[in-house]
Amino acid sequence: MEESALIERIQDLTDLELALLLSLTAGEHCIIQTDEEALDPIEEEIQLIASNVFGLSHATIHCTSSTTLDEFSNGVLVDGDFYQGTDTAREGEANQTSSRNLNTASFQSYIVAPSVKSVGKHDDRSVASIVILKKLNLADEQIQIQALELLRTKRIFSRTALHSAPKSFLIVVLRTSSETPLVNHLVDHLFISHCHELDDGFANLEEGSGWIDDDRASSTSVVHRSVVQRSGQVPVFRYEDIRTLAALRDKVTIAAEVNSYLHNVVTFLRLHRAVGGGITPRATRHFNLLVKCLAPLHNLDFVTPSLVAMAARKIYPHRIEITKPENERSMQYGSNLAAVTALLKNVTAEQVIEEVLDAVEAPL
Repeated sequence: MEESALIERIQDLTDLELALLLSLTAGEHCIIQTDEEALDPIEEEIQLIASNVFGLSHATIHCTSSTTLDEFSNGVLVDGDFYQGTDTAREGEANQTSSRNLNTASFQSYIVAPSVKSVGKHDDRSVASIVILKKLNLADEQIQIQALELLRTKRIFSRTALHSAPKSFLIVVLRTSSETPLVNHLVDHLFISHCHELDDGFANLEEGSGWIDDDRASSTSVVHRSVVQRSGQVPVFRYEDIRTLAALRDKVTIAAEVNSYLHNVVTFLRLHRAVGGGITPRATRHFNLLVKCLAPLHNLDFVTPSLVAMAARKIYPHRIEITKPENERSMQYGSNLAAVTALLKNVTAEQVIEEVLDAVEAPL
């Protein structure tokens, strides 16, 4: 009965909320891609989703080429008084903050420059449950590697202490599709990618139109740290709900024919003439994990071919590397470089995925 009610709540989620829920259920992390003009509103939308839908703390870092390791390390942390009571609060319960930091009548954000943050002798700060890394690809490679280390170990060092992440922990890389790529190892560790355009709307931002981000105008601060949800509002999904979905995921079965279909998709992607890399073993593990996470959301305990196709469209777009014409396989057998260049011109990862899904026969 509780599971059916949970599934009904999932049906009311927006695509963006669903992408974050899938990542939390899988215990993995994601990329959100959007247009340049939609970056700011989608950042605010994700912050509202974190607070109002999941009841989790969040922190945002606006990355630039001048972002330092200290700024990054301090930027992902939230004050210890964000969590009240036992560890259950860190596992998805609605967080509370002291009255000196916010007006509890409305949802607010505040900005703190890490260089002026006062840290006592005992540093009880913790990693925020949802960390939004805006334009991470613009940051130095050391910063991206630090993000990868946080993603893998769920802990980070500051100058004063070792800080651990909560059990419900999610890194969201927010970027535009036209930007320079991220470090390959970091890309491979990111679970799914989701494209959200301006026309798709911002349900939480529109619903909470009374919320005003007074500090948005500050262009000098790197760290945008959150305050939690509106006073008295109960999150739609608590940590227990995410654990329930994870338990249902573990019970999902994959028939031999569907499993063969999934691996055929992987093989065809790897052998596609336009693919130069990105079809890694970790990507295949994420592929298997995502199809199992999708099944309970559709009230199923088994995987269907349509779920495999849906998962492929989320797992591989940010991973696939389009090969350079001079490295295309047929060049080894005397193909004309100009012809290969014309063939590969404007080919995208999404087109490759659709070609493969059309070519691989799905089981009936």
